[in-house]
Amino acid sequence: MAKLTLRPDNSCFISHTRRACSHTPFIRTTSFPRFHFHLSPPSNYSLRLRIVSNAQQNAKEVAKAKALTELQEEEVEKQHENLSGTWPPWKNLPQRYKLIGTTSLAFVICNMDKVNLSVAIIPMSHQFGWNSTTAGLVQSSFFWGYALSQLPGGWLAKNFGGGTVLEVGVLIWSVATALVPFLAGYMPGLLLSRVLVGIGEGVSPSAATDLIARSIPLEERSRAVGFVFGGLSVGSVMGLLLAPPLIQNLGWESVFYLFGFFGIAWFLGFQVLEGGEKQLNPKSLSSPDTVTNSWKTSLTELNGSLKDVPWKAFFQNRAVWAMIYAHFCGSWGHYNCLSWLPTFFSEELNLNLTEAAWVSILPPLASIFVTGLAAQLADNLISRGIETTVVRKICQSIAFLSPAICMTLSSLDLGLPPWEIVGILTGGLALSSFALSGLYCTHQDMSPEYASILLGITNTVGAVPGIVGVALTGYLLDLTHSWSISLFAPSIFFYMTGTMVWLVFASSKPQSFSEHN
Repeated sequence: MAKLTLRPDNSCFISHTRRACSHTPFIRTTSFPRFHFHLSPPSNYSLRLRIVSNAQQNAKEVAKAKALTELQEEEVEKQHENLSGTWPPWKNLPQRYKLIGTTSLAFVICNMDKVNLSVAIIPMSHQFGWNSTTAGLVQSSFFWGYALSQLPGGWLAKNFGGGTVLEVGVLIWSVATALVPFLAGYMPGLLLSRVLVGIGEGVSPSAATDLIARSIPLEERSRAVGFVFGGLSVGSVMGLLLAPPLIQNLGWESVFYLFGFFGIAWFLGFQVLEGGEKQLNPKSLSSPDTVTNSWKTSLTELNGSLKDVPWKAFFQNRAVWAMIYAHFCGSWGHYNCLSWLPTFFSEELNLNLTEAAWVSILPPLASIFVTGLAAQLADNLISRGIETTVVRKICQSIAFLSPAICMTLSSLDLGLPPWEIVGILTGGLALSSFALSGLYCTHQDMSPEYASILLGITNTVGAVPGIVGVALTGYLLDLTHSWSISLFAPSIFFYMTGTMVWLVFASSKPQSFSEHN
């Protein structure tokens, strides 16, 4: 077949073999319109090209904008990650620092609730018509619960962990503190509330000791103990500073409401902090049957846990007896000074009540600074290779001999003006804080496993001066009318004998009590 080619602007068909023109007879009677074919593009072709070009450009711009948006979103996510990484401020702190910080804060609240009654007892006595004997009974009821809860607190801390026991202790003493205004008119209820405050605060030292023993290395232990138990001095200062203006402006009830609220807030805050640390683990979501079985297993283990404690080995160890006696001696001086120094400043030094109240703050305030100094010194000595037992003996000797010397100077008739006596006693009692780097570290040094129980044993004996010593001081004062005989002489005796026993028998060497049980 021949090929035909269509030529623009021509009505003829061209064949490769022949040519047919418009005058061909076959198409003479037929009229066809003339077609014009052009090789140039149509009029809207450039428009289409521009549209396509614009579309491609828009697509590129959209892609760039999308990529830019993705980059911006990544930057925002990184910023959120950075913000979440620094908030809350304690999030990136090592876990042991968080434990120490929250425990120290709990101890601040602990002593605030301990000293609030010593200030509020004055208006309460006027309102309810209490005599000195009744007021003394109310104040001493705290030590009943405090003494009874030491050993149980150590045992619970060992089995359930110091953190759990501390949480429960703070909640118990805070609720009991907040209930005092409701129970003040009913003596049995009031005494019970103070016993509960003592129980809650009594388990706290053992709980803190367990936390430190399990989570803090030896070279940081003195600072950890000093920081945690130093919170007691801070709490004493804050309690003595806040209680008087609160009572004067809002009534004595406000002290118990506010201080109790502080403890409850700490408990709730600790739950949030602890919840933020925990990761949701599907394996930890157990069925009720699993939880029940777990509790049965735990109870079975706890039934035999008391038998597993090497009680016999404890009391056959001379170093343990040294800790017991040292704790008793230190508590005798501490509790008697805490209870009777304001009266001594007022009656013996002729200071008015306002001056006596402010002067009473000086020893715990100075103790805050001494505690940090002692802890740093002890840890530095241990890190340099000095034997731990030697460091503990040095610190505890300073803690005993310093107040003994200062009390001796204060009890002698040297003609010193009142403010010099105040300064001497403040310095001696502040230096007694070296015990936090001496006695109070020895429990963990000897046995991290049984540290909480050991502290429970020594602190039980250490609570006895709060029950017996304070009352005996008052009795001797009425009998002799001499502060030197009633307050200073017994404390000096126990400080001196405690130093001798500690230097001879104390030891911080690790003990395998279980092997001797």
